[in-house]
Amino acid sequence: MRQRDPGPGRDPGDGVRPAEAALDHEAEELSAAVLAASRLFVAISARALARTDDSLTLPQLRALVVLDTCGPVKLVVLATTLGVNPSTALRMVERLEALDLVDRRTNPANRREVVLSLTGAGRVLVGRVLAQRRAEIRRVARRLSARERAVLVPALRALARAAGETAVDTGGGAGADRGVMDDPLDPAAPPEP
Repeated sequence: MRQRDPGPGRDPGDGVRPAEAALDHEAEELSAAVLAASRLFVAISARALARTDDSLTLPQLRALVVLDTCGPVKLVVLATTLGVNPSTALRMVERLEALDLVDRRTNPANRREVVLSLTGAGRVLVGRVLAQRRAEIRRVARRLSARERAVLVPALRALARAAGETAVDTGGGAGADRGVMDDPLDPAAPPEP
């Protein structure tokens, strides 16, 4: 019986083109590197949170950071951003509200909607945790050569863009994705410029 030729550019053993195999290998290497960096950043976040307020969980901190970045937002927007169902987000908000970190109000334009924002104490807490994280990341970054930092910055920004993450300005603050979300207190109002 005659074997079929797999065609130009294909390895007869696996049926995958060398270019596809190289891309798969590259994607696997990238995945491993991103996962290692992710573990590092989660550990940095956990340490910063523990130094600031050991009663909160990382998911609660993430909710506070979303409100700091994008707030005020509707409960359903917070749930969607966190990747949880609205009832889970509501329980989280109730806990954060009891700690005086989140303010929950009814939307005057639509009484069925709840609008969330950080309280002053919530803003202070987020600011302290983010400052701790930035300081630790800065210490790690100083261990890199100037050349490694120069390559890493645009690569991380490209990765964040590819993931659709909210933009962060160079002044250290976070800016909401303008035009994506209406003003939750006035859904008909255009987003601020």
